Amino acid sequence: MNSRTRIGSAPDSWGVWFPEDPHQTTWTRFLDELALAGYSWLELGPYGFLPTDPEVLREELGRRNLRLSGATAGGPLHLREAHENIRKELLQVGRLAASQEARYVVFLPAMYRDLHNGALLEPSELDADGRRALVEGATELARALYEETGTRFVFHPHAETHVETDEQIAAFLADTDPGFVGLCLDTGHVAYRHGDTRRLMREFAERIWYVHLKQVDPQILGRADRQQLPFAKAVQLGVMCEPPQGVPSLQEIGEGLAHLPDDTFVIVEQDMYPCALDHPLPVATRTRRVLHDSAIG
Repeated sequence: MNSRTRIGSAPDSWGVWFPEDPHQTTWTRFLDELALAGYSWLELGPYGFLPTDPEVLREELGRRNLRLSGATAGGPLHLREAHENIRKELLQVGRLAASQEARYVVFLPAMYRDLHNGALLEPSELDADGRRALVEGATELARALYEETGTRFVFHPHAETHVETDEQIAAFLADTDPGFVGLCLDTGHVAYRHGDTRRLMREFAERIWYVHLKQVDPQILGRADRQQLPFAKAVQLGVMCEPPQGVPSLQEIGEGLAHLPDDTFVIVEQDMYPCALDHPLPVATRTRRVLHDSAIG
């Protein structure tokens, strides 16, 4: 197994999905508990949750001995009219990431279901124009991000978006520029759509520049499939579970990581929005220990 990956975590593992939300913990408590759990790397999370002033962010991370692995942005890439606004957000996030010497911006495509109530917002399959807009937009924006900020664009396939299955991931990679567009492979989202993490890591090792590590509870996933539950509801039921209780197994993940460079970032994310404020720290601490004992990092 690969024991030289760079392990970190993210606000997501503390129940943070939005820049501001009354159900979420504070950014100071998140940073304090992240360090207490034994992590030294973190992802920025939704822009605006952590300080956006580079000097303030640098000071807050530094005094906790934390470093930034990457940041996140997102939007409906399949809509050409949205590209300009996405570009502005992407470059803003990229500049903040670069100011902390982070190298990656994780891009989250828009979901076709509402994240709060699961209502269907648009068809789950793109037409030809939407697909062209998605892949062309990814390449164009990834190039702009790298040329203007020096950070790399890593696309995040996600449940209830237009790139969620193994087949859609393969097609997306085939149609985007390998020089600018990488993949953030999320083991939990792959498992949520019954994909094969180990095979994807083996077949697309050169395109996987960044990893999100999470596991899925197969029993809750089975219920979500049978009842056709929206992702948000499945998360509330605990479909993203604490390692090593779910799938893919840590052995499968470790075998997949062996195909990637030793310094690949592996960022732990356990979707748990919303959650009790005292819940994340014990989970994060146990997870950090389990990953160490599993030789993942």
